[in-house]
Amino acid sequence: MIQKAVEVEEKRSWIERLGQALMGEPKDREDLVKLMRDAEKRQLLGQDALAMIEGVLQVSELQVRDIMIPRSSIVFIPRDVELSDVYAPIIESAHSRFPVLDEDTSQVVGILLAKDLLSYVMVNKSVKFDVKDVIRPAIFVPESKRLNVMLHEFRANRNHMAIVIDEYGSVAGLITIEDVLEQIVGEIEDEHDYEEEAFILQRSDDQYNIKALTDVDDFNEYFNTRFKDDDVDTVGGMVVKSFGHVPKSGETTQIDQFLFEVLRADNRRVHLLRMTILDATKDD
Repeated sequence: MIQKAVEVEEKRSWIERLGQALMGEPKDREDLVKLMRDAEKRQLLGQDALAMIEGVLQVSELQVRDIMIPRSSIVFIPRDVELSDVYAPIIESAHSRFPVLDEDTSQVVGILLAKDLLSYVMVNKSVKFDVKDVIRPAIFVPESKRLNVMLHEFRANRNHMAIVIDEYGSVAGLITIEDVLEQIVGEIEDEHDYEEEAFILQRSDDQYNIKALTDVDDFNEYFNTRFKDDDVDTVGGMVVKSFGHVPKSGETTQIDQFLFEVLRADNRRVHLLRMTILDATKDD
């Protein structure tokens, strides 16, 4: 009975401290995070809940430039494209939204939704297609915009994608509502994802998608290589060590005959890689 009373008192004490935190205490964000972690240790918060709370706090500190997809990784659709040439990049990338680019000015003139092409699939081939008839307005945001503000604008305007521009007004990248939400809830399955048990997915004769958590030994067995490093156990760790820093999406590094491109990463770790075998052959 006494033990039960002590536990109740400890729980009430923690709740009172949480109430104080919400009314202005603790003094800074670091103290608040410590309080949340203490709650998780006391099993008053689950690990997932704690991770999301920390993600929410982090979103207010990050800027669009920190998580945007860089221009080099964007799949653009040319403004003057023919209908027959539109399907290949859509099918290959499996994206649902595509910035439409005026190649003369290098400016984005709108957003093409793949679903808006469905009405052209069954029509007579003599019907003239003009991408300008189906594109939707593009939203432009600066690299410095805070992620919490970006998320609010996505929700308020019911947009899913925004084009990121630099200080000179040139396209620097793009950001989606999914990119922002993943900072809070963790990775969301998208066009790069595949079945949970598949850590290595072959895309073509010389190109593979590889989860960063793939064990180096499994990589060696698959590609008949001999990578070994006592400091790292995963392909992601090996790639980060090659960079010398935690890379952003779109960055590339070469290790032997393998070119690794970061498909998805946050400011803490790499999640997904695209690997290209430069000589298109595996080691013997």
